[in-house]
Amino acid sequence: MLEKGLLVAWSTRQLAELAGTTTKTVRHYHDLGLLEEPERASNGYKRYGVSHLVRLLRIRRMTDLGVALADVPMVESGDAKALQILRHLDVELAADIARKQRMRRELAAVMGNRAALDMPPEFRTLADDLPEAQRSLLLAYSSILTPEAMAVLREQLSGPRGDLEAEFAALAEDAPEEVRQRLAERMAPEVRQQHRDHPALADLGASSYRETAVAESVVVHALIEFHNRAHLDVLRRVHAILFEDDTTESESSDARE
Repeated sequence: MLEKGLLVAWSTRQLAELAGTTTKTVRHYHDLGLLEEPERASNGYKRYGVSHLVRLLRIRRMTDLGVALADVPMVESGDAKALQILRHLDVELAADIARKQRMRRELAAVMGNRAALDMPPEFRTLADDLPEAQRSLLLAYSSILTPEAMAVLREQLSGPRGDLEAEFAALAEDAPEEVRQRLAERMAPEVRQQHRDHPALADLGASSYRETAVAESVVVHALIEFHNRAHLDVLRRVHAILFEDDTTESESSDARE
């Protein structure tokens, strides 16, 4: 029978290799008090035995399961606190699995349609039908609009694309003023109807979960960034037409009273 003194001891490097880890990790576990310091040989080198290997493998087993190093002693105790830690870890793992499954579904959609890469998930099916500028606007708006407002926006965009929308998207920056005015006059009734059908989108303060000033800054900067000057001029003209109509309607109502 072999005596303990005759057994060959392992160096830190050898122990780390046997456990599938690094010498840095072994030393870190020493510093944390998780792994007992071994005896040293006459030359000053550490002499690790099988008990250290087993201990190191147990620590690695727990950390591979997601147990934090600080929680290792409590998990080893096997008491109520250990069970609570493990249950909390299980909840976190379940949430992580659900998140990664969602990511896989989104990746599958992107691989099937490259244009959907930069779209909010709920808008991916619309990617092919939207101009690049509008896709960029949607992505910017997703940072300020509530899920309910985004759902309304999706419903609005799910309808068939009209000639008027296509004409606006294709508007050249040097389009003549009469072309811009005529387009604005044709767009104004549609914009008004959209406001009536989707009042949530007409009130940025109510449809955004950000401060109104922040939400307005995102909208303004996005419109400037992703539209040319002719587009912005048409939108300004549409706003002026709607404002003038509202003023006229209000004055007429007051006169009737």
